[in-house]
Amino acid sequence: MAEITHDSFDRAILAALQRDGALTNAQLSERVNLSPSQCSRRRAALERSGAIRGYTARLDARALGFGIRAFARVNLRSHGAAGDKDFASFAAAQPEVRAAHSVSGDADYVLELQVRDLDALADFIHDRLLQHSQVTQVRSEIVLKSAKQDGGLPI
Repeated sequence: MAEITHDSFDRAILAALQRDGALTNAQLSERVNLSPSQCSRRRAALERSGAIRGYTARLDARALGFGIRAFARVNLRSHGAAGDKDFASFAAAQPEVRAAHSVSGDADYVLELQVRDLDALADFIHDRLLQHSQVTQVRSEIVLKSAKQDGGLPI
């Protein structure tokens, strides 16, 4: 996908919405010094272009009972397109997997996991992840403390 050039107003709108996607056009216009109608047109154009993919609420995992965040480094048995597609589909379908990345280095994939507790993490790794026909090795790390997360893009 080609990069789309945005002016300073577009960047200001993107930065403001990245901090708070629930802003109305009137609130947004105050933050970026444009009229509400101009903000509405620009927001719609940013949505159509794909620069804004959607709006979501950021939930607090711990407050909702998901106390363990972990990363799993996964090695696959084969490196063909079919096996990769199969594993990517598997990862995408798992509710515990918050993000799945095909990476360079000594792992094929890095999965970001969010689970309720250590038992749930062990169950996911042993009963589902290691049982997948493409998986040969899993190394996991449990997050002890996060220094930064959900930082957004440096617009």
